[in-house]
Amino acid sequence: MLDMKWVRENQEEVQTAANRKRIDVSVAKLAERDDERRLLLASAEGLRASRNKLSQRVASYVNQGTSADVEPIKQQVKQINEALAETELRLHEVEKQWTELMMLLPNIVSADTPLGDSDEDNVELRRFGDPATPGFVLRDHIALGEMHGMIDISRGVKTAGTRNYYLKGAGVLLHRAVQQLAIDLLLAKGFTLLEVPLMARPEAMRNTGFFPLGEDQCYLLADENKWLVGTSEVPLVSYYSGEIVQVTDPIRLAAASVCFRSEVGSTGKDVGGLYRVHQFAKVEQVIICEADPAESERILNEITDNAEEMLRLLELPYRVMAVCAGDMSQKTYKQYDIETWMPSRNAYGETHSSSNLLDFQARRSNIRYRDASGRLRYCHTLNNTAVASPRILIPLLENHQAEDGSIYIPDALRKYMNGAERLYPENG
Repeated sequence: MLDMKWVRENQEEVQTAANRKRIDVSVAKLAERDDERRLLLASAEGLRASRNKLSQRVASYVNQGTSADVEPIKQQVKQINEALAETELRLHEVEKQWTELMMLLPNIVSADTPLGDSDEDNVELRRFGDPATPGFVLRDHIALGEMHGMIDISRGVKTAGTRNYYLKGAGVLLHRAVQQLAIDLLLAKGFTLLEVPLMARPEAMRNTGFFPLGEDQCYLLADENKWLVGTSEVPLVSYYSGEIVQVTDPIRLAAASVCFRSEVGSTGKDVGGLYRVHQFAKVEQVIICEADPAESERILNEITDNAEEMLRLLELPYRVMAVCAGDMSQKTYKQYDIETWMPSRNAYGETHSSSNLLDFQARRSNIRYRDASGRLRYCHTLNNTAVASPRILIPLLENHQAEDGSIYIPDALRKYMNGAERLYPENG
């Protein structure tokens, strides 16, 4: 959420951000509703003040025993109450419209965010490693998973429908190993690890900027009026909602959790493998810091470095992309995506995302701190995917395969894989 005073002073910039993010909202209409809301609030306050003054006169006359003068004043009070009721009804309607428009306003985008409409317009900033060019035909992760008895898509679909899967044996060990490696990496960097709720109230989803525009991507538990979270960013940020926090040192939070997404809008895309599934696990990093753009920019680079370090430990080639405005969410000010090389796609595929939200999320969640002068200010919040599985298993299996179907285990994972240096097919 943005500050309304700031929005009124920067209507063109906010409208430009909405247009670039393809969000259908009129900032001019919001300003009109805000003008009307202010007038109605002033009118209601004036009517209440007049009513109170007249009521005091009625009480005074009654105390003095001059009740003959009371009746005309009571009629005035009645008229004021009727006018106040009409004003409050209109105020309620206008405030509802105002709130709906406010909730659609996007965060502005950084000056160095690329122009563009989709991920095809994202700009490569740097890359690490070169995709291997082995002298044999590479198998995709599904074929490798079946050879090793690690992945069973057909039974996942039988049990839960499309975009579902089973992991088995070494597949589960790898799934857990990459998560534990990410957790250990973040703990060494001063993050506090939390076990978080997987369900959230609607207000938690709104306050963290996932609603109203992302509602179709989430699963509703109808009888509970709660939603399954698509990322632990929601409960991690909500942990401090409505609180005044100490951010002299940034608050670093992490969680490893199961996540759920409906994948509405992706019909027919990536149905056959582990790239786009309904249920997955993520190790998320969230940082809450002072409202200093230079500080949050530094932290954006820090959390992106953490994700890059993770991929280097997994010995995988990747590239870092500056995300264009048209590929960014409503809440994001600046974003980097990290794409890892996936041989079966003959392309880089997104595996990580880093975002700086400035104070957009903290305003909605009412997370504040006191600055050096003692003034209350809204914090800046940032988030990044340290690792997401099973998607990360795609490049992990495909890039580290050998001609005989065996799979190399990066040194950083071996302590979580019972010391195994290589996995061999079940019939190998």
